[in-house]
Amino acid sequence: MAAMTDMVAIDFARRIVPFWQAALGSELLGVYLIGSLAHGGFSRRYSDIDMAVVTQAGLSPQTVDRVRREAAAVSLEWAAKLSLFWTDRYFGVGRFPVLDRIDYMDHAVVLTERERVQPIRPTLEEIQHYLSGAPLANWTEQAQRFATAETLKPKDRKAFLRALLYPGRFCYSWMTGCMGSNDDAVAFLAKIRPARLPADTAARG
Repeated sequence: MAAMTDMVAIDFARRIVPFWQAALGSELLGVYLIGSLAHGGFSRRYSDIDMAVVTQAGLSPQTVDRVRREAAAVSLEWAAKLSLFWTDRYFGVGRFPVLDRIDYMDHAVVLTERERVQPIRPTLEEIQHYLSGAPLANWTEQAQRFATAETLKPKDRKAFLRALLYPGRFCYSWMTGCMGSNDDAVAFLAKIRPARLPADTAARG
């Protein structure tokens, strides 16, 4: 069933590619899948469709809005899961955080490609600096909110599971400098068993 879901999600992503080609023409360098559709663990209920778009000079908000509208015309359900990462050929502008660059370099699945461009690989120090900022602060806020909540609302289930899984992903990337699936992260956490961090909780998540 999971493999069939992956195929449906990938098919949707492939149907979006002509919209990027029409909107960008020769400016488009490549469109890729990253995230769980690229390295495993995709869930129709909880996962995003992570699409990376690399262009000559970046994307305008108008182009992003146009493609999102066209994607919604293909499928409202899948378009709502579309998470866009984009940049120019130098990875100097746009939305493409450090860990997602690692994911692109190590796991990207090509949907279309005119020219493959590679950013400079972030160092472990750069990855740790990134993780210790907004990602850690956001997780801390979410974890504290769930720890004090008396009930879990349906709309919070995705965020709750991510809060359970994030310590594993955080440790995995912090110590290895890599980006992997939830299964990779949980297995790594179970292996190293850091003090005061319950691996069993992440495994249940």
